[in-house]
Amino acid sequence: MNRPATPPGPLSGPPASAVLPLYAAGFTTAFGAHSIAAGLGAESGQIGLDLLTLGVLLALYDLAEVFLKPVFGSLSDRIGSKPVVVGGLAAFALASLVGIVVQGPWALAVVRLGQGAAASAFSPASSASVARLAGPLTGKYFGRYGSWKGLGYAIGPLLGAAALFLGGFPVLFGVLAVLGAAVAVWVAVAMPRLEPLPRPRYTVADLARQLGERSFLGPTIVLAASTGSLGAAVGFLPALAAHTGLPTAAAVAAVTVLAVASSLIQPRIGRLRDEGRLTDRTGIMAGLGAIVLGAAAAALVPLAPGVFGAVGVYAAALLVGTGIGIATPLAFAHLADATPAERMGRTMGSAELGREAGDAGGPLLVGAVAASAGLGWGLASLAAAVALAGFAVPRDPAHRSDTAPG
Repeated sequence: MNRPATPPGPLSGPPASAVLPLYAAGFTTAFGAHSIAAGLGAESGQIGLDLLTLGVLLALYDLAEVFLKPVFGSLSDRIGSKPVVVGGLAAFALASLVGIVVQGPWALAVVRLGQGAAASAFSPASSASVARLAGPLTGKYFGRYGSWKGLGYAIGPLLGAAALFLGGFPVLFGVLAVLGAAVAVWVAVAMPRLEPLPRPRYTVADLARQLGERSFLGPTIVLAASTGSLGAAVGFLPALAAHTGLPTAAAVAAVTVLAVASSLIQPRIGRLRDEGRLTDRTGIMAGLGAIVLGAAAAALVPLAPGVFGAVGVYAAALLVGTGIGIATPLAFAHLADATPAERMGRTMGSAELGREAGDAGGPLLVGAVAASAGLGWGLASLAAAVALAGFAVPRDPAHRSDTAPG
């Protein structure tokens, strides 16, 4: 159950049994976040939540992650990533159990905060584990990891709605508890042990210098831009679709198009990178460009008549989803290749912090501009912000020589 990792061959990578439970951990954090968020929004009236309380409950998950991801990322460097992944998933299951037996706004707040704290542990530790196990094939394995997370984002609201229909929040929290416990056991049994590596002593000045390096800052800004675009699109594309007269089911389907496009393209992009047919800088610029085009297309939808507006919504969803699917695995792979293995957890935790900032900032930017100038201008501001992120795209790195696990 705690077997040591075997270094992968030059182009073989780790066995599927070693990385599949980590993909499942990535799916769990995305599924947990989006299924609960959708459920809270749909059931807020029935459980007595006003808009302010609803907003607080939605923010607690992300708030916990903002503060704790770098902490747990550093912890995985110190004690090894496997116990942090297993412990985080077990804590996620326990927090979900609270939601089965206790109801009410305060109980939901405790559950939401507990789930966010648990995800803060196993999410960056899983990313760091994928980076160490992937060896030189970081593009391939981060492409697959991102695809599984994208699947969680896509089907989380749908499965969450089905669970609520069957039995309300107790059933939904029961599903999440079983999922967290099952993946924790899977990781404990199948994931290789990745021993912590000797680390030099870092000062505060060293930490500040490392976080300011373009090899870290550039990919992190890209991740923030792509995640902010995802958050804004998930929130505002259905509203835009409703503006064109599409029914609710068709409006929600636009988000599914976005998530499926992102999930399908990520493994392909990772393989192209590892085969040397796509460089990080070229690919990331193309991904950001697709997001800009998609956001710009969405911004023009209010001006388009009839059916052209509906087509514009789906075209925007496809472009934004494709751009996210291109930029995200390349940014993560770039981070993994540029980071010494002994501080992989801290780097991934800090990068995840950037993603959380983008996840909050994207919808906030669009909403603030839309409130004063209209939704079209709000989406245009998103396009402009993503275009500015293109100036932070890092140079193509030389591949690390210390990527073998163990």
